[in-house]
Amino acid sequence: MTKKMVFIDTSLCTGCKGCSVACKAWNDLPAEKTQLITSYQTQKDFTPNTWTYVSFTQKYENGKMNWLMFKSQCFHCTEPACMKACPVGAISQTESGYVLINQDKCIGCGYCAANCPWSVPKTDETKNKTFKCTGCVDRVENGLLPACVHTCQPGALQFGEREEMLQKAKARLAEVKKANPKANLYGENIMGGTTYVYLLLDEPEVYGLPANPTTPSSLTLWKDIVQPYCGWLIPLAAAGAVGSFFSTRLINVMNSKSKGGNTHGH
Repeated sequence: MTKKMVFIDTSLCTGCKGCSVACKAWNDLPAEKTQLITSYQTQKDFTPNTWTYVSFTQKYENGKMNWLMFKSQCFHCTEPACMKACPVGAISQTESGYVLINQDKCIGCGYCAANCPWSVPKTDETKNKTFKCTGCVDRVENGLLPACVHTCQPGALQFGEREEMLQKAKARLAEVKKANPKANLYGENIMGGTTYVYLLLDEPEVYGLPANPTTPSSLTLWKDIVQPYCGWLIPLAAAGAVGSFFSTRLINVMNSKSKGGNTHGH
């Protein structure tokens, strides 16, 4: 299967939250008690049972109040930090680009959440399992649209082959920039290119997004440099310890003999 992509045109989003409802319905996720965060936003963050939600940002500019809506979910990166961080190999990637957590292998350690640039995965402390958006891979692999895309009435969500969707996204961006000069595409290149690519009306930081999300340097250092060499570093350290032990013994013996010889000479 070729790489897929969901194009999210935030300029068309009405904030109806239908995508969040559809996600819960398809994945049998229970409803959760929410509260007013700001304006029309009632969900502050992801939870083990909320895999997508809409944030609302109000920005007053040039005498006009602008509403910036953003559908949050896992980005399904081409170079996923979560998969790199998982110590038990519970996270894998499909040919179509989706990053999935195998719940049978997951131990709920939370390393994936700690290393995700957007803090997407969330761990259920009672189950010791971590959850996030699956991209509705079960629907996609059976020729259906992801639930969120299927339910989006304003057409803010589109799904298809990655290259085709990128062409649409860039054409749409050129059109939107005429009235919104700060408009940009978010996700085309970051983290190796994400499966979910956004057309933003303003800079990523305005939406509370990292402008250049990257895999934490500490994770790269551990996984790419330290860990691969652990196999021979341990026996090398052991050999060094043994060598140090014998060399120390040898020096002590030689010193002892030397002192003994000097005493005999006197």
